[in-house]
Amino acid sequence: CIPVIVIFGLLIFLQDGGPVFYLQERVGLQGKHFMIYKLRSMCLDAEANGAQMAEEDDPRITKIGRFIRKTRIDELPQVINVFKGDMSIIGPRPERPIFVVQFNEEIPGFIERLRVKPGITGWAQVNGGYDISTKEKLDLDMYYINHQSIFLDMKILFKTIKIIFTGEGAR
Repeated sequence: CIPVIVIFGLLIFLQDGGPVFYLQERVGLQGKHFMIYKLRSMCLDAEANGAQMAEEDDPRITKIGRFIRKTRIDELPQVINVFKGDMSIIGPRPERPIFVVQFNEEIPGFIERLRVKPGITGWAQVNGGYDISTKEKLDLDMYYINHQSIFLDMKILFKTIKIIFTGEGAR
């Protein structure tokens, strides 16, 4: 991962002179908060109006950001989170604290996703990506949580590799 992170980090820096990495608080296993590492894909003032989810053709995403999001290269620094023990390779994607509270109020049981370590990739990501509702994402995450196996993890890994090369489900 290091050579890819260095190359795209340099491109991000050359684009606008801003920071290469983006750190953001997320919620993990048993509600533990941690900082997630990503390559920055949005403009410097992307959340000047407060926390918001990315949307299709989001104007806050930079030119380099479009590519690294489509190929999921922006997620590579999360290997650090895996080494630190905050995340695993496969599991439900960790959400921001504000959205965990909001989604759990809107969809009772959303908090059940916190029974397992979050992952860099997961069943919901390879079966819907950004284009599914929070309820659909929860259903897919709960399927994974209730059916965890080496076979399912391998299936997710292979589908993730396909998505990296096709860009399916990116925003």
